[in-house]
Amino acid sequence: MQIPAARLDQIANRFAELEARMASGTLEGDEFVKASRDYAELEPVAKIAREVKAMREETAGLEEMLADPEMKAMAEEELAAIREALPEKERALAIALLPRDAADSKPAMLEIRAGTGGDEAALFAGDLYRMYERFAADNGWKVEPVSMSASEVGGFKEVVANITGAGVFARLKFESGVHRVQRVPVTESGGRIHTSAATVAVLPEPDDVDVNIDPGDLKIDTYRASGAGGQHVNTTDSAIRITHEPSGIVVTCQDGRSQHKNREKAMQVLRARLFEKTRDEAQGAEAEARKAMVGSGDRSERIRTYNFPQGRVTDHRIGLTLHKLEEVLAGPGLTEMVDALIAEDEGKRLAALNE
Repeated sequence: MQIPAARLDQIANRFAELEARMASGTLEGDEFVKASRDYAELEPVAKIAREVKAMREETAGLEEMLADPEMKAMAEEELAAIREALPEKERALAIALLPRDAADSKPAMLEIRAGTGGDEAALFAGDLYRMYERFAADNGWKVEPVSMSASEVGGFKEVVANITGAGVFARLKFESGVHRVQRVPVTESGGRIHTSAATVAVLPEPDDVDVNIDPGDLKIDTYRASGAGGQHVNTTDSAIRITHEPSGIVVTCQDGRSQHKNREKAMQVLRARLFEKTRDEAQGAEAEARKAMVGSGDRSERIRTYNFPQGRVTDHRIGLTLHKLEEVLAGPGLTEMVDALIAEDEGKRLAALNE
């Protein structure tokens, strides 16, 4: 996909304008924050656009040199190299110019719930949570648990965490769906392979201005926490249940000793779920545009299988199998899977633009 020369000039002019504004020293407050964000987003695009323009100009110059017998051999050699490199650079620019999900730069709320499989599903939910913790550490992100419901045998019935850092939602958004595991459980004496599952949801965490919650729409209940959690359990009404009556969304939090802290965390989860509900409704109205994306975003969709006997992980959406299960669960191997999903999404969206 070749970007018109006029579009390259437009990018260069816009970036020069932003550079001048940033250097003027006259921007303050929200105006400075917005200009800084725009500059940071446009800088890598402007860099690729400059490279594309320079390569095109070099191509034109070399083509003129072909008419000179003394320069022809050198020009042909350099022209061959640049013609080989230019299409990839053009494609990189086209990808950089694709419409961005406004939520890509936001932090994310990670929710993992044990599904079918009983105790084994809870253990697998724990494995997935640790995988994302390690992946986050590799990317320099911070993981803060919001709510945890531990299983008696280990792992989690449910765990919710906030992940902050650069590009969190952009890199994790394709992880939502049903993750399936095939392995021999530690409780299985006959050596039979069991299939269990856990559901992963990755929600962009909104800014306060993104979601307006009317306190009158909330029903807030307090109750005594249950399960493992120390001496405070069952002694105080510290657990919180918040029901957002217009949407029917219910959020609970019972991790902390403080009712105030539990309420704060529950509201954090509620804001993320309401923001995602709004996004789902908007994307439903743009169903045709959604068709190009990897997966449907449906949390009931089985997206990946972790097969322990064969040491492999398969992502069913893009047909990618990696025979490095331990490396994936350790974090670094997940990078290859995430990169492949992002590349597939970009390729499909580029193809949709060319239709």
